Amino acid sequence: MKTIVKSFCLFAIGCVTLLSACQKEEYSFGELKNPSELALTTTLQGVAAAKPTGDGSGNVSITLAASNVINFKVDFGDGQVKMLSPGTHVHKYALPGTFDYLITVTANGTGGNVSTLTKKITVLTLFDIPANIMTCLTGGTSKIWVADKDAPAHFGIGPAGSFYPEWYAAGPNGRTAPEYNDELSFTKTGANSIAFVLDNKGDTFIVPDYAGYYGLGGGINSFNSSGTKTLAFSDATSASTSANSTRVQFMVPGHGLLSWGLGANTYEILTITSSNIFVRSIGADGNAWYQKFKVK
Repeated sequence: MKTIVKSFCLFAIGCVTLLSACQKEEYSFGELKNPSELALTTTLQGVAAAKPTGDGSGNVSITLAASNVINFKVDFGDGQVKMLSPGTHVHKYALPGTFDYLITVTANGTGGNVSTLTKKITVLTLFDIPANIMTCLTGGTSKIWVADKDAPAHFGIGPAGSFYPEWYAAGPNGRTAPEYNDELSFTKTGANSIAFVLDNKGDTFIVPDYAGYYGLGGGINSFNSSGTKTLAFSDATSASTSANSTRVQFMVPGHGLLSWGLGANTYEILTITSSNIFVRSIGADGNAWYQKFKVK
């Protein structure tokens, strides 16, 4: 009888243990709330009335705030996405030039609840212009350049894979007089900023194949080139090397140009001295065009 009772007791204990093990545990996440009062504040470094897009550093202070938030997912609009906590953070936009960026902030709350806010900002980022290019181009203040019409190959074209006008190179004074009357002014406007003004005397030679780029016909055209443009410098995007180029290029905003209309607004500086500059650009059809200038 004792043996039977003992076995029954062990059986009963086992059943209680099994029932306890099978009982479902309950968890509580607390009250699920959507993030609210989401706020995004942006301040460009060096912003001022005369510099609405900042001082060229590309640095932007971003302040994030919200109620019932765990963290923020921030898409800065330049390909970078970060998870950030509430507070102020500094982000650097690296692409040289002035560009619009759309910042998208997603505030993450409990239980997967989210709130989203977007804001567009315009930021100026300046490339660190090499000292020798700044000095040669502006003389430290301002310099005027004209077509180097006495030099061989002062105007020409070649294949995109080359860095010399293999197909056509103008001989000394080989172009028409109106093509040589332009004056190009480069002015140092800051420690790392150059402004450009083209005085084309009222007309510009447009290469016929690129007339559509400017909405004009080929040949000599009446063309308004007035206005000061801040050049956007960057590393060259071509396959050039230090043996045939400075590896530095600059972009003239809009349909900006240097003298001849080639269907391009970006120019790579192949060589530069205090008195001469040789530039290369890729036209609308993918060919490489060349221009030489000298100090007036």
